[in-house]
Amino acid sequence: MAPITSFKAYDLRGRIPTELNPDIAYRVARGYAQFLCPKRICVGRDIRLSSAQLAQSVIQGLVDAGVDVVDIGLCGTEGVYFATFALGLDGGIMVTASHNPPDYNGMKFVREGSRPISGDTGLQDIRRFAEAAAFPAPARRGTVTELDTGPRYLEHLLSYVDRARLKPLKIVCNAGNGGAGLVVDKLEPHLPFEFVKVFHQPDGTFPNGVPNPMLEQNHAPVIEAIRRTKADMGIAWDGDYDRCFFFDAEGKFIEGYYIVGLLASVFLKRTPGATIIHDPRLTWNTIDLVRELGGRAVQCKSGHAFIKAEMRRVDAVYGGEMSAHHYFRDFAYCDSGMIPWLVLAQVLSETGQSLASLVDERVRMFPSSGEINRRVPDGPVAIAAVEAKYVGAAIVRDDTDGLSLEFGAWRLNLRSSNTEPLLRLNVESRGDIALMKAKTAEILDFLNTLGAIATDH
Repeated sequence: MAPITSFKAYDLRGRIPTELNPDIAYRVARGYAQFLCPKRICVGRDIRLSSAQLAQSVIQGLVDAGVDVVDIGLCGTEGVYFATFALGLDGGIMVTASHNPPDYNGMKFVREGSRPISGDTGLQDIRRFAEAAAFPAPARRGTVTELDTGPRYLEHLLSYVDRARLKPLKIVCNAGNGGAGLVVDKLEPHLPFEFVKVFHQPDGTFPNGVPNPMLEQNHAPVIEAIRRTKADMGIAWDGDYDRCFFFDAEGKFIEGYYIVGLLASVFLKRTPGATIIHDPRLTWNTIDLVRELGGRAVQCKSGHAFIKAEMRRVDAVYGGEMSAHHYFRDFAYCDSGMIPWLVLAQVLSETGQSLASLVDERVRMFPSSGEINRRVPDGPVAIAAVEAKYVGAAIVRDDTDGLSLEFGAWRLNLRSSNTEPLLRLNVESRGDIALMKAKTAEILDFLNTLGAIATDH
Protein backbone atom coordinates (compact mmCIF):
# COMPACT_ATOMS: atom_id res chain seq x y z
CA MET A 1 0.00 0.00 0.00
CA ALA A 2 1.16 3.56 -0.75
CA PRO A 3 2.16 5.78 2.20
CA ILE A 4 -0.66 7.85 3.70
CA THR A 5 0.70 11.39 3.59
CA SER A 6 -2.16 13.11 5.43
CA PHE A 7 -0.99 12.20 8.95
CA LYS A 8 0.16 15.30 10.83
CA ALA A 9 1.53 15.99 14.32
CA TYR A 10 -1.85 15.86 16.07
CA ASP A 11 -4.33 14.55 13.54
CA LEU A 12 -4.90 13.55 9.94
CA ARG A 13 -5.55 16.22 7.34
CA GLY A 14 -5.24 16.24 3.56
CA ARG A 15 -6.61 17.23 0.19
CA ILE A 16 -9.62 15.40 -1.24
CA PRO A 17 -9.32 12.93 -2.98
CA THR A 18 -5.56 12.53 -3.45
CA GLU A 19 -4.48 12.59 0.21
CA LEU A 20 -7.76 11.50 1.78
CA ASN A 21 -10.59 9.49 0.26
CA PRO A 22 -13.06 6.78 1.33
CA ASP A 23 -10.48 3.99 0.91
CA ILE A 24 -7.91 5.77 3.07
CA ALA A 25 -10.59 6.65 5.64
CA TYR A 26 -11.63 2.98 5.81
CA ARG A 27 -8.03 1.80 6.31
CA VAL A 28 -7.34 4.46 8.93
CA ALA A 29 -10.43 3.35 10.87
CA ARG A 30 -9.22 -0.25 10.70
CA GLY A 31 -5.79 0.91 11.87
CA TYR A 32 -7.37 2.82 14.76
CA ALA A 33 -9.28 -0.29 15.81
CA GLN A 34 -6.16 -2.46 15.51
CA PHE A 35 -4.18 -0.03 17.68
CA LEU A 36 -6.78 0.69 20.37
CA CYS A 37 -8.81 -2.54 20.42
CA PRO A 38 -11.93 -0.60 21.48
CA LYS A 39 -15.33 -2.17 22.05
CA ARG A 40 -17.48 0.92 21.54
CA ILE A 41 -16.61 4.32 20.07
CA CYS A 42 -18.40 7.34 18.62
CA VAL A 43 -18.03 8.90 15.19
CA GLY A 44 -18.94 12.51 14.42
CA ARG A 45 -18.50 14.72 11.37
CA ASP A 46 -18.39 18.39 10.43
CA ILE A 47 -20.34 20.23 7.72
CA ARG A 48 -17.85 19.74 4.87
CA LEU A 49 -19.26 18.31 1.65
CA SER A 50 -16.98 15.25 1.83
CA SER A 51 -17.53 14.53 5.53
CA ALA A 52 -20.66 12.36 5.29
CA GLN A 53 -19.06 9.92 2.84
CA LEU A 54 -15.80 9.80 4.77
CA ALA A 55 -17.67 9.22 8.05
CA GLN A 56 -19.52 6.30 6.46
CA SER A 57 -16.19 4.78 5.40
CA VAL A 58 -14.85 5.25 8.93
CA ILE A 59 -17.94 3.59 10.40
CA GLN A 60 -17.67 0.73 7.91
CA GLY A 61 -14.03 0.19 8.83
CA LEU A 62 -14.83 0.11 12.52
CA VAL A 63 -17.77 -2.25 12.08
CA ASP A 64 -15.64 -4.58 9.95
CA ALA A 65 -13.09 -4.56 12.79
CA GLY A 66 -15.73 -5.70 15.28
CA VAL A 67 -16.24 -2.31 16.93
CA ASP A 68 -19.68 -1.10 17.98
CA VAL A 69 -20.19 2.45 16.70
CA VAL A 70 -22.28 5.25 18.15
CA ASP A 71 -22.94 7.55 15.19
CA ILE A 72 -23.53 11.03 16.63
CA GLY A 73 -23.79 12.66 13.20
CA LEU A 74 -23.17 16.35 12.54
CA CYS A 75 -21.25 18.09 15.34
CA GLY A 76 -18.12 20.00 16.28
CA THR A 77 -14.95 18.34 17.48
CA GLU A 78 -16.05 18.97 21.05
CA GLY A 79 -19.18 16.93 20.30
CA VAL A 80 -16.96 13.85 19.95
CA TYR A 81 -15.06 14.79 23.10
CA PHE A 82 -18.33 15.13 24.99
CA ALA A 83 -19.89 11.90 23.70
CA THR A 84 -16.72 9.93 24.47
CA PHE A 85 -16.54 10.97 28.12
CA ALA A 86 -20.26 11.38 28.83
CA LEU A 87 -21.18 7.97 27.42
CA GLY A 88 -18.13 6.20 28.85
CA LEU A 89 -16.93 5.10 25.41
CA ASP A 90 -13.54 3.64 24.52
CA GLY A 91 -12.78 6.41 22.05
CA GLY A 92 -14.00 8.64 19.27
CA ILE A 93 -13.19 9.78 15.74
CA MET A 94 -14.15 13.20 14.39
CA VAL A 95 -14.16 13.76 10.63
CA THR A 96 -13.09 17.39 10.17
CA ALA A 97 -10.47 19.65 8.62
CA SER A 98 -11.24 22.57 10.95
CA HIS A 99 -10.27 25.83 9.18
CA ASN A 100 -8.66 24.32 6.06
CA PRO A 101 -9.98 25.11 2.55
CA PRO A 102 -13.10 23.29 1.27
CA ASP A 103 -11.13 20.67 -0.69
CA TYR A 104 -9.50 19.38 2.50
CA ASN A 105 -10.75 17.01 5.16
CA GLY A 106 -9.29 15.02 8.00
CA MET A 107 -9.79 13.18 11.28
CA LYS A 108 -9.12 13.75 14.96
CA PHE A 109 -8.80 10.80 17.32
CA VAL A 110 -9.36 10.25 21.03
CA ARG A 111 -9.33 7.23 23.32
CA GLU A 112 -11.17 6.60 26.61
CA GLY A 113 -11.86 9.67 28.71
CA SER A 114 -11.39 11.79 25.56
CA ARG A 115 -7.62 11.51 25.89
CA PRO A 116 -6.03 12.62 22.62
CA ILE A 117 -4.19 10.28 20.28
CA SER A 118 -1.39 12.24 18.64
CA GLY A 119 2.05 11.71 17.09
CA ASP A 120 3.77 10.22 20.13
CA THR A 121 0.73 8.50 21.67
CA GLY A 122 -0.44 6.20 18.88
CA LEU A 123 -0.99 8.18 15.70
CA GLN A 124 2.06 6.68 14.01
CA ASP A 125 0.94 3.18 15.05
CA ILE A 126 -2.43 3.84 13.42
CA ARG A 127 -0.60 5.02 10.31
CA ARG A 128 1.54 1.88 10.13
CA PHE A 129 -1.46 -0.39 10.56
CA ALA A 130 -3.44 1.54 7.95
CA GLU A 131 -0.60 1.46 5.42
CA ALA A 132 0.08 -2.26 5.94
CA ALA A 133 -3.65 -3.07 5.64
CA ALA A 134 -3.09 -6.52 7.19
CA PHE A 135 -6.12 -6.35 9.43
CA PRO A 136 -6.99 -9.24 11.76
CA ALA A 137 -10.35 -10.94 11.31
CA PRO A 138 -12.75 -9.96 14.12
CA ALA A 139 -14.67 -12.48 16.22
CA ARG A 140 -17.86 -10.61 15.26
CA ARG A 141 -18.99 -7.66 13.21
CA GLY A 142 -19.69 -4.44 15.03
CA THR A 143 -23.02 -2.67 15.22
CA VAL A 144 -24.08 0.91 14.48
CA THR A 145 -26.38 2.97 16.70
CA GLU A 146 -27.42 6.49 15.76
CA LEU A 147 -27.66 8.72 18.83
CA ASP A 148 -28.48 12.40 19.27
CA THR A 149 -26.23 13.56 22.11
CA GLY A 150 -27.27 17.18 21.51
CA PRO A 151 -29.62 17.57 24.49
CA ARG A 152 -27.05 16.26 26.99
CA TYR A 153 -24.32 18.38 25.39
CA LEU A 154 -26.48 21.53 25.64
CA GLU A 155 -27.28 20.76 29.26
CA HIS A 156 -23.55 20.47 29.96
CA LEU A 157 -22.77 23.78 28.23
CA LEU A 158 -25.48 25.57 30.19
CA SER A 159 -24.07 24.22 33.46
CA TYR A 160 -21.22 26.76 33.17
CA VAL A 161 -23.59 29.72 33.63
CA ASP A 162 -26.25 30.81 36.08
CA ARG A 163 -29.04 31.69 33.68
CA ALA A 164 -30.89 33.66 36.35
CA ARG A 165 -27.99 36.14 36.41
CA LEU A 166 -27.70 36.63 32.65
CA LYS A 167 -28.69 39.97 31.11
CA PRO A 168 -30.17 40.57 27.63
CA LEU A 169 -26.88 41.18 25.84
CA LYS A 170 -26.62 41.69 22.10
CA ILE A 171 -23.97 39.35 20.67
CA VAL A 172 -22.63 39.21 17.12
CA CYS A 173 -21.66 35.66 16.20
CA ASN A 174 -19.80 34.59 13.08
CA ALA A 175 -19.83 30.85 12.43
CA GLY A 176 -17.91 31.32 9.16
CA ASN A 177 -20.44 28.95 7.52
CA GLY A 178 -19.05 26.21 9.76
CA GLY A 179 -20.96 24.25 12.36
CA ALA A 180 -21.09 26.67 15.30
CA GLY A 181 -24.37 28.23 14.17
CA LEU A 182 -26.19 24.94 14.73
CA VAL A 183 -25.26 25.01 18.42
CA VAL A 184 -26.05 28.71 18.82
CA ASP A 185 -29.53 28.04 17.42
CA LYS A 186 -30.10 25.30 20.00
CA LEU A 187 -28.78 27.41 22.87
CA GLU A 188 -30.76 30.49 21.85
CA PRO A 189 -34.13 29.54 23.42
CA HIS A 190 -32.40 29.00 26.77
CA LEU A 191 -30.60 32.35 26.89
CA PRO A 192 -31.75 35.99 27.11
CA PHE A 193 -29.32 37.13 24.42
CA GLU A 194 -30.07 38.69 21.07
CA PHE A 195 -27.81 37.12 18.46
CA VAL A 196 -26.75 38.99 15.34
CA LYS A 197 -25.84 36.12 13.06
CA VAL A 198 -23.10 36.49 10.44
CA PHE A 199 -22.33 33.73 7.88
CA HIS A 200 -24.50 31.60 10.10
CA GLN A 201 -25.74 28.83 7.83
CA PRO A 202 -23.49 25.77 7.50
CA ASP A 203 -22.10 25.58 3.97
CA GLY A 204 -19.25 23.22 3.14
CA THR A 205 -18.26 25.31 0.12
CA PHE A 206 -17.35 28.16 2.51
CA PRO A 207 -18.66 30.89 0.19
CA ASN A 208 -17.31 33.64 2.47
CA GLY A 209 -13.80 32.23 2.79
CA VAL A 210 -12.15 29.63 4.98
CA PRO A 211 -13.49 29.73 8.56
CA ASN A 212 -10.27 30.91 10.20
CA PRO A 213 -10.75 33.91 12.51
CA MET A 214 -6.99 34.17 12.99
CA LEU A 215 -6.83 35.75 9.51
CA GLU A 216 -7.24 39.51 9.82
CA GLN A 217 -9.24 39.72 6.58
CA ASN A 218 -11.94 37.61 8.25
CA HIS A 219 -12.48 40.18 11.02
CA ALA A 220 -14.28 42.81 8.94
CA PRO A 221 -17.78 41.21 8.86
CA VAL A 222 -17.86 40.89 12.66
CA ILE A 223 -16.52 44.41 13.20
CA GLU A 224 -19.09 45.89 10.80
CA ALA A 225 -21.97 44.02 12.45
CA ILE A 226 -20.89 45.09 15.96
CA ARG A 227 -20.73 48.75 14.98
CA ARG A 228 -23.95 48.64 12.96
CA THR A 229 -26.01 46.96 15.68
CA LYS A 230 -24.21 48.45 18.73
CA ALA A 231 -23.62 44.94 20.08
CA ASP A 232 -22.04 44.19 23.45
CA MET A 233 -19.60 41.59 22.13
CA GLY A 234 -18.57 39.72 19.01
CA ILE A 235 -17.60 36.06 18.68
CA ALA A 236 -16.11 34.08 15.79
CA TRP A 237 -15.31 30.39 15.49
CA ASP A 238 -13.29 28.19 13.20
CA GLY A 239 -15.02 25.47 11.17
CA ASP A 240 -15.24 22.77 13.86
CA TYR A 241 -15.63 25.45 16.59
CA ASP A 242 -12.99 24.16 18.96
CA ARG A 243 -11.53 27.70 18.98
CA CYS A 244 -13.38 30.85 19.97
CA PHE A 245 -12.32 34.45 19.21
CA PHE A 246 -13.60 37.68 20.76
CA PHE A 247 -14.26 41.28 19.74
CA ASP A 248 -15.23 44.09 22.11
CA ALA A 249 -18.17 46.50 21.72
CA GLU A 250 -16.07 48.82 19.57
CA GLY A 251 -15.25 46.00 17.18
CA LYS A 252 -11.67 45.62 18.39
CA PHE A 253 -10.21 42.11 18.12
CA ILE A 254 -8.97 40.87 21.49
CA GLU A 255 -5.79 38.80 21.42
CA GLY A 256 -6.37 35.31 22.82
CA TYR A 257 -3.63 35.91 25.38
CA TYR A 258 -5.79 38.36 27.34
CA ILE A 259 -8.83 36.07 27.13
CA VAL A 260 -6.72 33.35 28.79
CA GLY A 261 -6.02 35.69 31.71
CA LEU A 262 -9.66 36.73 31.96
CA LEU A 263 -10.97 33.15 31.96
CA ALA A 264 -8.27 32.12 34.44
CA SER A 265 -9.49 34.82 36.82
CA VAL A 266 -13.11 33.66 36.45
CA PHE A 267 -12.30 30.06 37.28
CA LEU A 268 -10.02 31.00 40.18
CA LYS A 269 -12.87 32.99 41.71
CA ARG A 270 -15.09 29.94 41.29
CA THR A 271 -12.41 27.52 42.56
CA PRO A 272 -10.02 29.39 44.89
CA GLY A 273 -6.44 28.16 44.92
CA ALA A 274 -6.84 26.09 41.77
CA THR A 275 -4.18 25.37 39.16
CA ILE A 276 -4.16 27.12 35.78
CA ILE A 277 -2.24 25.91 32.72
CA HIS A 278 -0.78 28.36 30.20
CA ASP A 279 1.49 28.03 27.18
CA PRO A 280 4.99 29.61 26.98
CA ARG A 281 4.39 32.05 24.12
CA LEU A 282 3.03 34.95 26.21
CA THR A 283 3.00 34.44 29.95
CA TRP A 284 3.43 37.49 32.19
CA ASN A 285 -0.19 38.63 32.24
CA THR A 286 -1.51 35.15 33.04
CA ILE A 287 1.09 34.50 35.74
CA ASP A 288 0.45 37.90 37.33
CA LEU A 289 -3.32 37.41 37.45
CA VAL A 290 -3.11 33.85 38.78
CA ARG A 291 -0.73 34.84 41.57
CA GLU A 292 -2.83 37.88 42.44
CA LEU A 293 -5.85 35.60 42.90
CA GLY A 294 -3.99 32.97 44.94
CA GLY A 295 -3.85 30.32 42.24
CA ARG A 296 -1.01 28.26 40.84
CA ALA A 297 0.22 28.92 37.30
CA VAL A 298 1.83 25.99 35.48
CA GLN A 299 3.52 26.39 32.10
CA CYS A 300 3.12 23.72 29.43
CA LYS A 301 4.33 23.24 25.88
CA SER A 302 1.89 24.52 23.23
CA GLY A 303 -0.40 22.01 21.54
CA HIS A 304 -3.59 20.35 22.66
CA ALA A 305 -2.05 16.94 23.38
CA PHE A 306 0.55 18.47 25.73
CA ILE A 307 -1.93 20.81 27.42
CA LYS A 308 -4.48 18.05 28.05
CA ALA A 309 -1.87 15.69 29.50
CA GLU A 310 -0.56 18.41 31.84
CA MET A 311 -4.11 19.43 32.80
CA ARG A 312 -4.74 15.88 33.96
CA ARG A 313 -1.38 15.57 35.70
CA VAL A 314 -1.93 18.63 37.90
CA ASP A 315 -5.75 18.53 37.87
CA ALA A 316 -5.98 22.08 36.52
CA VAL A 317 -9.42 23.70 36.55
CA TYR A 318 -8.68 25.65 33.36
CA GLY A 319 -6.00 25.84 30.70
CA GLY A 320 -5.58 28.34 27.91
CA GLU A 321 -3.48 28.93 24.83
CA MET A 322 -3.18 32.30 23.14
CA SER A 323 -4.23 30.52 19.92
CA ALA A 324 -7.81 30.54 21.31
CA HIS A 325 -7.90 26.98 22.58
CA HIS A 326 -9.50 26.89 26.04
CA TYR A 327 -9.55 23.73 28.18
CA PHE A 328 -11.81 22.88 31.11
CA ARG A 329 -11.51 20.28 33.85
CA ASP A 330 -15.25 19.60 33.85
CA PHE A 331 -15.08 19.02 30.09
CA ALA A 332 -12.71 16.07 30.55
CA TYR A 333 -9.79 18.54 30.33
CA CYS A 334 -10.70 19.09 26.67
CA ASP A 335 -10.98 22.27 24.64
CA SER A 336 -14.30 23.86 23.79
CA GLY A 337 -15.22 26.83 21.65
CA MET A 338 -18.66 27.16 23.24
CA ILE A 339 -17.86 27.28 26.96
CA PRO A 340 -15.62 30.42 26.80
CA TRP A 341 -18.18 32.82 25.35
CA LEU A 342 -20.92 31.57 27.68
CA VAL A 343 -18.66 32.18 30.69
CA LEU A 344 -17.66 35.66 29.48
CA ALA A 345 -21.28 36.56 28.73
CA GLN A 346 -22.05 35.83 32.38
CA VAL A 347 -19.12 38.03 33.47
CA LEU A 348 -20.46 40.90 31.36
CA SER A 349 -23.94 40.31 32.80
CA GLU A 350 -22.82 40.19 36.44
CA THR A 351 -20.30 43.04 36.40
CA GLY A 352 -22.05 45.41 34.01
CA GLN A 353 -18.62 46.06 32.54
CA SER A 354 -17.74 45.99 28.88
CA LEU A 355 -15.37 43.38 27.53
CA ALA A 356 -12.92 46.19 26.71
CA SER A 357 -12.91 47.43 30.30
CA LEU A 358 -12.18 43.87 31.50
CA VAL A 359 -9.05 43.52 29.36
CA ASP A 360 -7.77 47.00 28.46
CA GLU A 361 -5.88 47.54 31.71
CA ARG A 362 -4.19 44.14 31.29
CA VAL A 363 -3.22 45.06 27.72
CA ARG A 364 -1.63 48.26 29.03
CA MET A 365 0.18 46.37 31.80
CA PHE A 366 1.53 43.68 29.48
CA PRO A 367 1.45 44.86 25.85
CA SER A 368 2.24 42.12 23.34
CA SER A 369 3.05 41.76 19.67
CA GLY A 370 0.58 38.98 19.02
CA GLU A 371 1.92 35.99 17.14
CA ILE A 372 3.96 36.90 14.04
CA ASN A 373 4.76 34.19 11.51
CA ARG A 374 7.76 33.99 9.23
CA ARG A 375 8.90 31.40 6.73
CA VAL A 376 12.64 30.79 6.99
CA PRO A 377 14.99 28.50 5.04
CA ASP A 378 16.00 26.64 8.21
CA GLY A 379 14.01 27.04 11.44
CA PRO A 380 16.54 25.54 13.89
CA VAL A 381 19.35 27.62 12.38
CA ALA A 382 17.28 30.81 12.74
CA ILE A 383 16.35 30.05 16.36
CA ALA A 384 20.01 29.30 17.17
CA ALA A 385 21.04 32.62 15.62
CA VAL A 386 18.48 34.56 17.69
CA GLU A 387 19.65 32.71 20.78
CA ALA A 388 23.29 33.58 20.09
CA LYS A 389 22.40 37.24 19.60
CA TYR A 390 20.23 37.70 22.71
CA VAL A 391 20.97 35.01 25.30
CA GLY A 392 23.94 36.83 26.83
CA ALA A 393 21.73 39.61 28.17
CA ALA A 394 18.88 37.34 29.25
CA ILE A 395 17.93 36.98 32.91
CA VAL A 396 15.86 33.84 32.32
CA ARG A 397 16.09 31.27 29.55
CA ASP A 398 13.43 28.59 29.07
CA ASP A 399 13.28 25.82 26.46
CA THR A 400 9.83 24.43 27.24
CA ASP A 401 8.63 25.27 23.74
CA GLY A 402 11.13 26.80 21.37
CA LEU A 403 13.26 29.57 22.85
CA SER A 404 11.97 31.86 25.62
CA LEU A 405 14.20 34.65 26.93
CA GLU A 406 13.38 37.21 29.64
CA PHE A 407 15.23 40.53 30.03
CA GLY A 408 13.47 42.15 32.98
CA ALA A 409 11.34 44.67 31.08
CA TRP A 410 10.57 42.47 28.05
CA ARG A 411 10.61 38.88 26.88
CA LEU A 412 10.44 36.86 23.68
CA ASN A 413 9.36 33.41 22.59
CA LEU A 414 10.45 32.03 19.21
CA ARG A 415 9.30 28.57 18.20
CA SER A 416 8.73 26.38 15.20
CA SER A 417 5.12 25.60 14.35
CA ASN A 418 4.02 22.08 15.24
CA THR A 419 1.85 21.90 12.12
CA GLU A 420 3.41 24.19 9.46
CA PRO A 421 6.93 25.13 8.19
CA LEU A 422 6.90 28.43 10.07
CA LEU A 423 8.64 30.29 12.86
CA ARG A 424 6.30 31.98 15.33
CA LEU A 425 7.45 35.03 17.29
CA ASN A 426 5.83 36.57 20.36
CA VAL A 427 7.18 39.57 22.27
CA GLU A 428 5.77 41.27 25.37
CA SER A 429 6.87 43.92 27.84
CA ARG A 430 6.01 45.21 31.29
CA GLY A 431 3.90 48.27 30.58
CA ASP A 432 6.11 49.66 27.80
CA ILE A 433 4.43 49.41 24.41
CA ALA A 434 7.22 51.36 22.69
CA LEU A 435 9.83 48.91 23.98
CA MET A 436 7.71 45.94 22.90
CA LYS A 437 7.31 47.37 19.38
CA ALA A 438 10.99 48.26 19.11
CA LYS A 439 12.17 44.81 20.17
CA THR A 440 9.65 43.11 17.87
CA ALA A 441 10.90 45.16 14.90
CA GLU A 442 14.51 44.49 15.87
CA ILE A 443 14.04 40.71 15.97
CA LEU A 444 12.07 40.69 12.70
CA ASP A 445 14.80 42.71 11.01
CA PHE A 446 17.35 40.18 12.24
CA LEU A 447 15.24 37.28 10.93
CA ASN A 448 15.07 39.06 7.58
CA THR A 449 18.87 38.83 7.35
CA LEU A 450 18.40 35.05 7.69
CA GLY A 451 16.00 34.90 4.73
CA ALA A 452 12.69 35.23 6.59
CA ILE A 453 9.58 35.85 4.48
CA ALA A 454 6.35 37.32 5.86
CA THR A 455 3.23 35.16 5.65
CA ASP A 456 -0.43 35.96 6.27
CA HIS A 457 -1.00 33.17 8.80
